[in-house]
Amino acid sequence: MSYPDLKDKSVIVTASGNGIGKSSAIEFARHGAKVIVSDIREDLAEATTQAIHEAGGTAKTVIADVTDFDQVKALIDAAVGEYGRLDILMNVAGGAFPMPFDTTPLEVDHNILALNLHSVIYGTKAALPVMLEQGQGVILNTSSGAGIGAVNGLATYGAAKAGTQALSRSIAAEFGKRGIRAVTIAPGAMDTPGLRSWADTLEGGYDAFSAKQPSGRCGTAEEIAKAAVFLASDQASFINGNTIPVDGAIHAILAAPV
Repeated sequence: MSYPDLKDKSVIVTASGNGIGKSSAIEFARHGAKVIVSDIREDLAEATTQAIHEAGGTAKTVIADVTDFDQVKALIDAAVGEYGRLDILMNVAGGAFPMPFDTTPLEVDHNILALNLHSVIYGTKAALPVMLEQGQGVILNTSSGAGIGAVNGLATYGAAKAGTQALSRSIAAEFGKRGIRAVTIAPGAMDTPGLRSWADTLEGGYDAFSAKQPSGRCGTAEEIAKAAVFLASDQASFINGNTIPVDGAIHAILAAPV
């Protein structure tokens, strides 16, 4: 078994139909975990599940809209019903709609909060009782550099991501003695189709944007996935309540124009 060993651990990864979620689900399975692949799109989720099966891993697809608490609760119940326990919940689902704060419709603000913060609260609420009964569990949340420093056009998104970090700290402080860890990963600029589409609207396009990053490139979903597996494993047993930037040092210069 490759290191770290997550054999027989049960894990849910939301938004695992593509991007960071898909790479993380595959990486968890590669390290021995039994995975619940969850996404709002069944076709994408099934493709991830099939990829895990073809690699010899264990996975099941469960479709869920993470902005609906009842569906999130059903997702947690499905994991326990399938694998008998829930060791790791990785909240990946999220998204941004860049626009000036003063002209952003209130409905869009509500949607951003629902997808990026309420979904994490729902997942944590639903998973905690299971994990507390087990006496252990890891809640791994996904934030953003916009939750660490200000990014123009991402005010509500940044507020939601900062809220996710605060939630992780609070869960760690309140439930750490009962075996619960809550950790946040803050990815930087990642080479995803969504980011490429946005960056191509800038002067010089994606290539120029990527070259401006402190490490001279954007990150990959696989790099986030490897960090996620480590942080969810027993090798990270004393990491709790932290926000871990995995961003090629972008957090170090967020206060300056990028």
